[in-house]
Amino acid sequence: MSAFFDVEPRFALVEPLRAPAGGPFDVHLQWFAAEDEGRTEEPTEQKIRKAREEGKVARSAELSSSLTLLFPIIVIGILGSYILSSFVEMMNFFLGLSAEIDVSGDGRIVVAFFRYFLRITAPIFAVALISAILGNVMQVGLLFSAKPITPDFNRIVPRFGRFFRRAFFSGEAAFNLGKSLIKIIIIAVIAILNVRAEIDKIGRLATVPFWTSFQTITQIAFRMLVEAAVALMLLAIPDYLFQRRQHRESLKMSKQEVKEERRMSEGDPLVRSRLRERMRELLSRNMIRNVPRADVVVTNPTHFAVAMEWDRAMMEAPMVIAKGQDNMALRIRETAEEHDVPIVENKPLARTLYAEVEIGDTIPERYYEVMALVLAEVYRMNGEPEKAV
Repeated sequence: MSAFFDVEPRFALVEPLRAPAGGPFDVHLQWFAAEDEGRTEEPTEQKIRKAREEGKVARSAELSSSLTLLFPIIVIGILGSYILSSFVEMMNFFLGLSAEIDVSGDGRIVVAFFRYFLRITAPIFAVALISAILGNVMQVGLLFSAKPITPDFNRIVPRFGRFFRRAFFSGEAAFNLGKSLIKIIIIAVIAILNVRAEIDKIGRLATVPFWTSFQTITQIAFRMLVEAAVALMLLAIPDYLFQRRQHRESLKMSKQEVKEERRMSEGDPLVRSRLRERMRELLSRNMIRNVPRADVVVTNPTHFAVAMEWDRAMMEAPMVIAKGQDNMALRIRETAEEHDVPIVENKPLARTLYAEVEIGDTIPERYYEVMALVLAEVYRMNGEPEKAV
């Protein structure tokens, strides 16, 4: 009963906002802020699912690019000796062929080129490809959609005023500008710190053998690349959160869109009203059979009778399961007396419920307080303690 007595208004009557009619060259609404298009409602699960099927998901390109940079660099560090030896072997091979008179006829150059090319680059390319796939799967899961690459003329000819406002004078533009500046600063700081830490070694490179100089430069460059990749990966975290927020914003709906989607998902209102009418007819035919399971019968006392059922676990509010006037009201009262169903006299409530509430419907919210008093009277008549209000 406590769930019934303490009831907050669940619905508000609002006037749906119609989306403005678009021309043939209108761009998609997701290009701009939701409020600019009157889209203030949170997206439904159906809208989110449809957007995902079309490839519209929250994704940070920074995360994918940082992974694609980090893992291939690690592979180069691990396979550096192998790559260098393959490169030296390739140079010796081609320098040896350069001394021959004619090497173009047997195709050895083409075969050797592809063989060495694959030996040197295949591990790096394979890891880069896996890193790119991993970066996307981590963010959006397994998803394949050709919709993002399908030609769409609405995107080719946008509304330039709104496009430039979004591209240069919006929160997204400010965020992207700040992100680019931070990336430049991070890379510059990493480079300065690494060079400053090794400035003595760099200054002596002119006096040491070539191989020692080469090792020193590659070590410094490798460390800088790894540190930059890790820093960019950390920077991708706020970028991903921002992209999720922007994606959610782009999926917001107008009140009219929510109304149309509900209509499509629930079916035609005319069909639903006919089904409801048919159900009421069936309930009306059998309503005398429903009286024994009523919790209370509210009477006029002689002209109207309304039988109410209230199941806290299954219903939001008491439901009318039988009602009648004159002779039918008499039959309802007699049946209620035969089955010991409490009868409470409340003339205004009985008359109002008979006129406004159909069989099978719950009572309107404006009658909750009055109905609560009626049920309290029922508890008193049955000798039951009143339940907490």
